[in-house]
Amino acid sequence: MITRIWHGRTSHENGEWYLRFLLNKGTEEYGLTPGNLSVKVWREKAADCCHFWTVTEWKDISSVKAFAGEDYEKAVYYPEDEGILLEFEGRVIHTETYTVK
Repeated sequence: MITRIWHGRTSHENGEWYLRFLLNKGTEEYGLTPGNLSVKVWREKAADCCHFWTVTEWKDISSVKAFAGEDYEKAVYYPEDEGILLEFEGRVIHTETYTVK
């Protein structure tokens, strides 16, 4: 299993709007992609901004590529991110994931 982690930041003023966006349209494509196993949204309200992470689990790298394209380590952005995110990070993190029971 592969975990893909994307990170972004907004101002506090845009934090609630962006959370609603991520929980709906902003993560919809993940769940529609074959091989996606889970989608989680994390938020941290820091002193100067809101941090967001989308943490998705995938069957394999081929599944990630079905979502993100051949350059699967490149971050995927949407038109709604413009003017809301404080910066556009170029890359995401991918890790091998193991479940311990």
